[in-house]
Amino acid sequence: MGDTGRRSSVPRQESTEMPRLAVYALIVCVLAVAAAVVSFVEGSWLGIVWVLLAGLSSNMAWYYLRRARAQKSVTR
Repeated sequence: MGDTGRRSSVPRQESTEMPRLAVYALIVCVLAVAAAVVSFVEGSWLGIVWVLLAGLSSNMAWYYLRRARAQKSVTR
């Protein structure tokens, strides 16, 4: 069995490597959500600040992912 010389009809998969800033923003988002849950469970209204930080960091992660995809499509 070897190579028959035919090209596969299955498209090649792109590298799913995330940009470093997107990973950092995602980590901050997860930690902020955990801190918000802990704050609300303890009865502190400071959790609102953590929720806002989680929203900001999730938007940053989304932005960096979209920017990396756009740059990748331009370089092709």
